[in-house]
Amino acid sequence: MSDDALLADLQRHTFDYFLYEANPDNGLVKDNTREGAHASIAAVGLGLACFPVAVERGYLDRAQAVERVLATLRFFWESEQSEQSESPGATGHRGFYYHFLHLDSGRRAWASELSTIDTTFLVAGALLAAQYFGGGGDEAEVRQLADALYRRVEWDWAFNGGPTVSHGWTPEGGFIPYRWEGYSEALLLYALALGSPTHPVPEASYADWLGTYDWRTLYGIEHVYAGPLFIHQLSHAWIDFRGIQDDFVRARGVDYAENSRRATYVQREYATRNPRGFKGYGPNAWGVTASDGPGPAEHTVDGEDRQFWAYLARGAPFGPDDGTLSPWAVVASLPFAPEIVLPALAHTNREHPEVTSTYGFKCSFNPTFPGDETAEGGWVSEGYYGLDQGPIVLMIENYRTGLPWRLMRGCAPLARGLRRAGFTGGWLDAAP
Repeated sequence: MSDDALLADLQRHTFDYFLYEANPDNGLVKDNTREGAHASIAAVGLGLACFPVAVERGYLDRAQAVERVLATLRFFWESEQSEQSESPGATGHRGFYYHFLHLDSGRRAWASELSTIDTTFLVAGALLAAQYFGGGGDEAEVRQLADALYRRVEWDWAFNGGPTVSHGWTPEGGFIPYRWEGYSEALLLYALALGSPTHPVPEASYADWLGTYDWRTLYGIEHVYAGPLFIHQLSHAWIDFRGIQDDFVRARGVDYAENSRRATYVQREYATRNPRGFKGYGPNAWGVTASDGPGPAEHTVDGEDRQFWAYLARGAPFGPDDGTLSPWAVVASLPFAPEIVLPALAHTNREHPEVTSTYGFKCSFNPTFPGDETAEGGWVSEGYYGLDQGPIVLMIENYRTGLPWRLMRGCAPLARGLRRAGFTGGWLDAAP
């Protein structure tokens, strides 16, 4: 297949996850394809962002997309916001939503936290859909509900009087003891929290967050460090960082898009050097990120004791790493470094056809894992995760046409948040 044909085929099949692994009545999307999996609000937000791409690409017609988007937004607007842990119908509190919800009822699943970052993805997806559906009737309701959901989020409450925004809260224990520190996907969170017309966080909190960044030189490449590759991608699915800079990157002569390009090259160099000696790593076989894995297990492989993990935020070059590679993370770097991404995707298709199934690339695979005594070795994830599927659809489209970026450049609250964070230059100077 040509590169264009490969991307078109992958994007089309990947989007199907959001059609068929979801409840059309309330728009909730399964976190993963395992039997009995609950919905994830991050997967819902990514799905909302993907529907405009689906319309443009002809995967479904505009009315079908509006129907699904509207069902989703109506559910979240009308669902119960309660601070009581014993409330059986609670879906969220203070405009935030619980990380995992029952697919049928939308009630809080397990004892999951009220997640600031996953609510960010949900709201960002709603805002992107609202930018696309600009007509009257049901499309006008899409815009009204997206705006109302965004305005209801009490970002300042999640600030909780500290230097940076909290990761989350539970009704049983209050705020959890973690805050956003170090470069991360919270770049999108801060842009929305600073741009809120109703509950913004203080501008000083962004400067405090920048103060936790780690600028490193790895393999001769300078960049803001974060080990898992997804950190360099998720905020970029919505925001076009090309040519805009905050104080931190401005002082270093880069922007965050260039930073992500450099981080992608660090990943490739790590896999090429392969210091831990994993099978299958190389210049066209890389992508260490948060992913499913073959563990927990311990095996002796070629005379060396190896430990393997289940789902984990893997990172490079300092680990943790157990030989698990994630094709989706390679795809999500496409807008930054197509010259190394496209050969890697062709390599995966050629050397690992078992990784591709119903919804495109599966989450991850591990050629080092030996399996049981009768197996030939190697492991492939059994299914898919919504958090992986969304970036594939969005970043392929950002590479092909820039549609998600173009839509969000017209989102006035996002532009306001970026300006309050100190961003200037590029498209932002002319944004609403």
